[in-house]
Amino acid sequence: DPLAWECALYYCVNDYKAVVRDGAFSQTVQNTWRNDSATHSQSDDLVYSPPKSRINNTGRNFEYRVHNLAAQALNVFMTDTFTGSGRIEQSNKRPAFSSDVIQALYEADDVPIRVRNLAVSMSNNMRQQNDSDSYPFAGTAYKTQTFLHVRWPWTAYPMTLLTVSVMCLFATIRQTTCHKVNAWKSSTLALLFFGQGLDSDHDDRSPSNTLSQMTQRSSNLRVELLETDNHGWRLVER
Repeated sequence: DPLAWECALYYCVNDYKAVVRDGAFSQTVQNTWRNDSATHSQSDDLVYSPPKSRINNTGRNFEYRVHNLAAQALNVFMTDTFTGSGRIEQSNKRPAFSSDVIQALYEADDVPIRVRNLAVSMSNNMRQQNDSDSYPFAGTAYKTQTFLHVRWPWTAYPMTLLTVSVMCLFATIRQTTCHKVNAWKSSTLALLFFGQGLDSDHDDRSPSNTLSQMTQRSSNLRVELLETDNHGWRLVER
C-alpha cells in the first residue's frame, strides 16, 4: 500500500538537560519553542526570542539569531537534496532514483525517524560551532574518589590469631628464661647429644650443655649408626 508523509525542518530553540553519570554523557530535550509567525526575506536575519516561561535560559543571551545568508544557503541545499524521484523498473526490477538520498528515503522503514535524526544531527552541528555568542555553562562537576568502608567484625578472626600468636611468643620467651634454656637456634647438635642419647664408651667426655661446648666436642667426635637388638637403630660413638 502506498504511504505518504509530510515532514518539515524548522528553526527552533531547545532547552536541554545534560547529565554525566559514571563517565557517560546523556542529554534530553526539556522544552522546545518555535516562532510560527516568523517571516524570512533575503535581507533579514531570523530572530528568535523565546519567552522565559517556555525556555529556562540561565545565560546572558535571550535572543537567538540565524544569519540570512546562512539560512538562504541551507534552504537551497536542502531543497536540491530532497527534490527528486524514483521508481522500480518493471522489466528488470532494477531501481532507478535521481539521487542516493531519494533512494535512502525510499528504502527507509520509517521516514519520520530518518528526518528526526537529520534534525538532531543538524542541531548538534550548530551547537558545536565556535560561535562568539556562545558561553560556558557554570554547573557542578563531580569526580570519582576512593572510599574505604571497614567491616570490623570481619577482622575478629585474624586479630584473634595475631593476639594468640603474640601471647604464645611471650610465653615461650618466659618459659625459656625461667628454665635457663640455652639458645641452640637452628643447630642439630642438640638432637645429636640429647635426642635419644649418644652411647659413648668414654666416661671422661666433656660436658655438652651449651652450643659452644657441643660444637667443640663434635669437632673430634665420630659416630656410627648401629642396629639394636630390638631391630632399631642408634648412634654410637666410635
